[in-house]
Amino acid sequence: MAIEVRIPTILRTYTDGEKAVEGSGDTLAELFADLETRHAGIQARIVDEGKLRRFVNVYLNDEDVRFLNSIDTKLSDGDTVTILPAVAGGSAGHALIGR
Repeated sequence: MAIEVRIPTILRTYTDGEKAVEGSGDTLAELFADLETRHAGIQARIVDEGKLRRFVNVYLNDEDVRFLNSIDTKLSDGDTVTILPAVAGGSAGHALIGR
């Protein structure tokens, strides 16, 4: 089963610069374990103690997996998984509004 995994810039050091890699697994947990076999260190950046890290967002075919079954979300052949680090904004620009 082939699943496309889109890799954010910050994690591409683990995939030799690749923007997308293929993996396999029946669930996200299995997919991340599979990725770890070829891209050592990537799993620890996504998963912590069996759960998705707080500041990492994962989408299955554009749907946030936190609203599905999180790391236990089932996968199918041809799915696309997108990993995105959460982005925090600053308030400095907000302070300029109205000046």
